[in-house]
Amino acid sequence: MFKTYFKIAWRSLKKQPFFTFLNTFGLSIGMAGALLISLYIYDEMNYDTMFADAKRIYRINVDIKFGGEARELAVTPAPLATALRSDFSEIEAVTRFRTWGSALLRKVNADANVKEEQTTFVDPSFFDMFGIDLLAGDRNTALERPNTLILTKTAAEKHFGINKAIGQNVRFNNDKIYTVTGVIDDFPQNSFLRNHTVFMSMLSYADSEIVNWGGNNYQTFIKLIPNADINDIQAPLRGFLGKYVIPGVQQFIPGVTEEQLKVAGDYLVYSTIPLTDIHLNSHRVAEVSANNDIQSIYILSFIAVFLIVLAAVNFMNLSTAQSLKRAKEVGVRKTLGSNKTELIRQFLVESGLITFLSLALATVMAVVALPFFNSLADKDISIPFLSPIFWLILIGSVILLGLFSGGYPAFFMSRFSPVKVLKGGGQSSVGGGNVRNSLVVFQFSISVFLIVSTLVVYQQLKFIQGKDLGFSKDQVLIVNDVFVTGNKANTFKEEIKQLGFVKNATLSSYFPTPSNRSDTTFKPEEGNSSHENAISMQTWNVDYDYVSTMDFKMVAGRDFNREVGNDSTNIIVNETAVANMGFSPEEALGKRYTSTLGEENPQYFTIIGVVKDFHFDTLKEGIEALSLRLQGQKNAMAIKLEAGNFSNSISSIERVWNTVAPGQPFDYYFMEDSFNDTYQAEQRLGKIFIIFTILSILIACLGLFGLAAFNAEKRTKEIGIRKVLGASIRQISYKLSLDFLKLVAISILISLPLGWFIMNKWLEDFSYRIDISWWVFVLAAVLAIVISIITVGYQSIKAAIANPVKSLRTE
Repeated sequence: MFKTYFKIAWRSLKKQPFFTFLNTFGLSIGMAGALLISLYIYDEMNYDTMFADAKRIYRINVDIKFGGEARELAVTPAPLATALRSDFSEIEAVTRFRTWGSALLRKVNADANVKEEQTTFVDPSFFDMFGIDLLAGDRNTALERPNTLILTKTAAEKHFGINKAIGQNVRFNNDKIYTVTGVIDDFPQNSFLRNHTVFMSMLSYADSEIVNWGGNNYQTFIKLIPNADINDIQAPLRGFLGKYVIPGVQQFIPGVTEEQLKVAGDYLVYSTIPLTDIHLNSHRVAEVSANNDIQSIYILSFIAVFLIVLAAVNFMNLSTAQSLKRAKEVGVRKTLGSNKTELIRQFLVESGLITFLSLALATVMAVVALPFFNSLADKDISIPFLSPIFWLILIGSVILLGLFSGGYPAFFMSRFSPVKVLKGGGQSSVGGGNVRNSLVVFQFSISVFLIVSTLVVYQQLKFIQGKDLGFSKDQVLIVNDVFVTGNKANTFKEEIKQLGFVKNATLSSYFPTPSNRSDTTFKPEEGNSSHENAISMQTWNVDYDYVSTMDFKMVAGRDFNREVGNDSTNIIVNETAVANMGFSPEEALGKRYTSTLGEENPQYFTIIGVVKDFHFDTLKEGIEALSLRLQGQKNAMAIKLEAGNFSNSISSIERVWNTVAPGQPFDYYFMEDSFNDTYQAEQRLGKIFIIFTILSILIACLGLFGLAAFNAEKRTKEIGIRKVLGASIRQISYKLSLDFLKLVAISILISLPLGWFIMNKWLEDFSYRIDISWWVFVLAAVLAIVISIITVGYQSIKAAIANPVKSLRTE
């Protein structure tokens, strides 16, 4: 019986090639889009699940409010690890990371350095914590000694080769010599360690042994023993404030108590987050790697569902639009004895055949589009064709989709009355108009919502890129690793300033682009020893040309001046710092603060200037307190360039670099590019919105096209009569199009408030955001109307210009 159903279905589809193409094409677009999004979501949801015992691994977070600043940190004090080991029997292992960022490595007998972008210090328990095996070396001893390190497979091949790496000595940042004691495999792209290539023994980092509860610089991970409950350690973990932190802070601020902190509204709270939740649910200061947002997963999930539902709705509309052509077939079948169940099976087989044809086409589309999608999403996704589970889920989903999309047309067509159909009353036997109209409203509501969302995302990105940041990021070139020039750094800077296309240059380790930085607690010269007068602010080491190169605006006081001998003991602060101090900019001038707490003769810094607030974190964050001071540790140089041929300018700068740092890698970036890279997630989201908005509109238009064809065919005699009575083509086209424009208008009324509400929720993540303009909704509505007019207009005009004689003869 099913073989007969299949033959009849295949013949029926071959008879209507255009209808079959539209149905197959619409479904395949929806399937391909949903497949790509599903692979992306699966990859995101499985971050860090490759580690052994990943479900038992947690990271310790800390929320701090102190000195006027509230911060959510992914880093904790160095001694926390020891306290966790001693206080909790539920903890099996503890490991710390002290991320270092980029570093220069070279063989001890070589002159040229090789740059590694991500390096970190780790405890020896690193291997046991994450279940990492070595490709070479002994995991039990690899990091047990100071000045040892392990390399990933890629890094080892770059420097020595995997089999030759063990025992080799390398010089780290032109300073310490480390011995390679192990090689591990590269980390997958969906790991928080994906970009890390060098892991140094924590025993090499002296700060890790200092008991300082006031500094937060270490990512601390714990692994629970089997069957332990993380909730059992939460309350004791919060008690670490009084047990460890307060006694530690009292060394620097005598007399401070936990009660005083509570009264002042300050706090310090330790908490945990599962390792597998970090990527999508953690956006704290000093994350190991850039994380995504769970909201983007929700958005993409909705888009995937929308695409499938839109494709199914499109199938229903196109199938019912063609049903009149098969009304007599149904009447004859019923007259010859076919029952309703057999007809339903026949039509479901047809819908299933179209669905599986669509699956084949969708798979081809997905394979072709995957490289582009990977580039867009910054992923390395592949389609798991060899996975039985993948095919089981895919085929099961396709069967459900075939039943869902084909069910309504099957029941709809099986209800035709044979008597009415064979007497020529097929049109009156075709109902379901309210259902079809509702489906069109649903389709266009989604499309208009996606149009609104796309416009808002791009408006916010445009706002970010055009916002006054308080400094000049344009035409500023950052040259990294200037420390390799040794004592020639200032010589390098002066030679660069002599180049005709250079406006100015400055040496520093800190620039106003998002990066990991730490705060320092300052106390005023006057006042008691209470913590209430303390303020927390970042401290950037700069030189005399920093303020002028960055084009900061002074609101009070002066810049650093070479002619003033004691400027090394002066600082410049921003407006936020002054506000936290409780002064106006003018009142703050001359005030003295110290960061050397707990010492008998602290060094005081005098405020000589106040700069206008500028953004040095993302626009999702507020501006924090900041101080600038003249000191060393200047690892990079910012060069303000004249407008012109940047390629020639960079080549000239590189030639100067090669004279002062021969054999050293010339690494640079433009500050504007670094700023834009910060919003890659939002940019990717915007591009994904555009692509899938276009796909949803295309699918919705196919559905509207089908309904227009159905309506025109249903009203063939009416159109003929109107033409005979003198109606013009314009009048008939207007009459046929008006019904659909009403449906589109309803869609607009539903989707615009929804779009406004959801996109306002999305914008709440930004401290600095746009207000959604009225023209966004007008433009979305106009686009929807124009698209629908074009789609319906073709069918309306086609029906209006038909020969009325043929129309009146239609049975």
